[in-house]
Amino acid sequence: MTRGRILIVDADAAIRENLQKMLQIDGYEAPEAASCRVAIQSFEASRPDALVVAARLPDGTALDILAHVKRADAGVACIVLARYEELDVAVQAIQEGAEQFLTKPVQLPALLLVVDRVLENQRNRRRRLRDEARVARGEIDPFRGSSPAIRLLCDRAQRVAGANIPVLIHGETGTGKGVLAAWIHRHGPRSEECFLDLNCAGLSPEFLESELFGHEKGAFTGAVATKLGLLEVAHRGTLFLDEIGDVPLSVQPKLLKVLEEKKFRRLGDVRERQVDIRLIAASHENLDALVEKKKFRADLYFRINTVVLEIPPLRERPDDLTPLVELFLGQIALELDREPMRLASAALEKLHAHRWPGNIRELRNALERAVLLSHGPEVGPEEFSFEPAPSTSAASAAGDGSLLETEKDLIRKTLEAERGRVGRAAESLGISRSSLYEKIRKYGIVVSRN
Repeated sequence: MTRGRILIVDADAAIRENLQKMLQIDGYEAPEAASCRVAIQSFEASRPDALVVAARLPDGTALDILAHVKRADAGVACIVLARYEELDVAVQAIQEGAEQFLTKPVQLPALLLVVDRVLENQRNRRRRLRDEARVARGEIDPFRGSSPAIRLLCDRAQRVAGANIPVLIHGETGTGKGVLAAWIHRHGPRSEECFLDLNCAGLSPEFLESELFGHEKGAFTGAVATKLGLLEVAHRGTLFLDEIGDVPLSVQPKLLKVLEEKKFRRLGDVRERQVDIRLIAASHENLDALVEKKKFRADLYFRINTVVLEIPPLRERPDDLTPLVELFLGQIALELDREPMRLASAALEKLHAHRWPGNIRELRNALERAVLLSHGPEVGPEEFSFEPAPSTSAASAAGDGSLLETEKDLIRKTLEAERGRVGRAAESLGISRSSLYEKIRKYGIVVSRN
């Protein structure tokens, strides 16, 4: 990885060349532009970490570029270069969000020092926001337990986390594939950048393509504004695609192009844009079998399975059940503002006798329900019941107004009302976006934009 991408904007070719050489020697990528128009196009195509912009340009000023940049991404730093007679522009730029200005002729070592400092401040801000968010939601340890299976997984994950290569996570539903993906990101070389996740299950090809690649205004009916895709938002960070086996064949070649060439196009756009992401993918299905059935491209499969991490199901790691119960009881009591909880020995025996088809997610849900139903600090066996839940297909066929059918119908109607906008639908339903994606997958709802 380079130290960063700095866009140089100046009408003087000699100045651009000198700045470019200096930045490249110091480990930066340094694309250049000679006008506001070209600078904005370059910014859109390959989102830089910072811009070094001349105060006045043939078709405008640094203020024009600054306004566009700050609207698109307030975290991108701008440094203005100004002659003495242009200081009014430089001062106004500082007032409107530029980080620094330097006078021309520029002392190259001084500019390099400012670039380094600006980017370090940028990284510190991101690190602080990341740490605050992490403290707020609490760290989740994907390796809780001491079984040989989970220790092996921990060892392999630690080895690959810092390698900056694609990782494929395989495991049954509810084993914690998303938790492991987030852990790999936090312990990898992109930990200071963003981590975005998308559950691909149940999404129509058009909707999934729009979510990943974004679209231009007017690209399709309902595209009333330009939208950034997750690839652009995750630039320099990590993108986690859960249930990648559900990615439609029509979208797979475009995803492969991103991984191989680091380029993509928004829907409705002719320009190629550069992006630098680390992909972590996950699936509960056997992708080898999908490749044999021609439901998953072999070239994409070979590109994403450089390293495969297998998460064992909970039934294969019984020694880890007790520490997981202790962890979840503590978290649940804290979330519900309850006194510390403990499990009666008979209740723990009942949990050990269960097969946990829903794995860790089912365990946490069962404990949360039991804590809510209990009246004291001890949770007894009577608070746990493990009747098999009806399948999605059975619930759909029955049409009997059951709770599952009611929830499915509510989600479907909300998505239709919001024209397939999952974020807006999640807001209306009062649940998180990731929870809504999981329910879309669970009920087999096809999401499409009207």
